[in-house]
Amino acid sequence: MVMRTRQRLPGGDKYRWTNHVMRKMRFHGLSPARVLRVIRAPRRMEEGVAPGTLAAMQPAGTKAKPWEVWVMWREEKRQKIVITAWRYPGISPIRGAVPLPAGLAAELEAEGVFVIS
Repeated sequence: MVMRTRQRLPGGDKYRWTNHVMRKMRFHGLSPARVLRVIRAPRRMEEGVAPGTLAAMQPAGTKAKPWEVWVMWREEKRQKIVITAWRYPGISPIRGAVPLPAGLAAELEAEGVFVIS
């Protein structure tokens, strides 16, 4: 499920990008550089909803219309596999699990990215 594209993605060999995250970045209007910025300098990190994953957040938007950029990834030996990225409207509550938009967990499970236990 790794994205094969002619476009050079930032991060080199340190990151692998799934097809799912590429589609979600396009849908939410996020660039690969923005996703890497969230991973490298998160405002908040939490345990991901899938086993063995991490999630990070950075606030964005304006004071009147705040939103957050979330990224979920899994770390392997020498690479980080970027699984998904999304925009969360408003300010999410602080907790252990990452707030996923409705239907995203089922979509990831259907694509075989992870299994929810």
